Amino acid sequence: MKVFASLLFAGLMLLSAAPALAHQPVVVASDTTEVVDPEISKAYYGVLSGAAHTYLIRSDIEFDLYVGILVPDSESPKRDVKAEIFRGDELVETLGGVDAEWVTFYEPFGQNTYWDAGEYRLRAAPGVYSIRISSPDNTSKYSLAIGEIEFFDLEDRANALAVLPGIQEEFFGSSAVELVGTRYGMMNLVVIYGAALLAALLYRLILRRPLVRLIGGTPRRIGKRFRVAAAVALFAVAITTTWSPMLLFASGLLLFEALLNRFGVAESHRSGGATLR
Repeated sequence: MKVFASLLFAGLMLLSAAPALAHQPVVVASDTTEVVDPEISKAYYGVLSGAAHTYLIRSDIEFDLYVGILVPDSESPKRDVKAEIFRGDELVETLGGVDAEWVTFYEPFGQNTYWDAGEYRLRAAPGVYSIRISSPDNTSKYSLAIGEIEFFDLEDRANALAVLPGIQEEFFGSSAVELVGTRYGMMNLVVIYGAALLAALLYRLILRRPLVRLIGGTPRRIGKRFRVAAAVALFAVAITTTWSPMLLFASGLLLFEALLNRFGVAESHRSGGATLR
């Protein structure tokens, strides 16, 4: 019971971890992007491919408009991106550009460095707003921040994990596996493995006996070494590719199930005369 209590407490603590990124990352796939919920903080990563990018905001109510323009600090960053903010056809503000004063900015959770050309805030009246991103030759990379309210639900967390490996490679020249060493990567591993721990405890302490009764016998035992090896393999595949939450969860479930078996959690329970292993 002491082992169970300790593991359960650890799992609950891990699941209580909060999201680490300030902005929801979004990879831009077209020249025009409709911005939904402009007050929710998002970071749009884009690569200009011969034409300017436009972000459209339509609102029937007043809202707080926040815009910031950044350039990822890669091997040869082009600090020439310009963000022009319009209300209708009226130019409201311009950020960045060749003549702007760009300063370095370090983002601690992803552990990435950016060049920052400033930000703009406005209590915006209802209407249609657009943000036009361009550079002299329209071939630059950029990150556009819109909104200041930090909000992450489970779907947002999964989406962030799905796009971050590509962002790291495309915009910062680093591999997906390097996310392991960042605060954001560690935070998500803690949360996913915490959920896997609770699932393993739930299975061994509550669900295992009914399942044995259901199948009418003792479940076939899978060796602990095989489970650990499979857990390591799934973990390696996940962190070197897409950081799939499902692969990471399966890895954690196999690992903790093997560890709980090793420490004898639920070993003493019996169902229908069959020892649960």
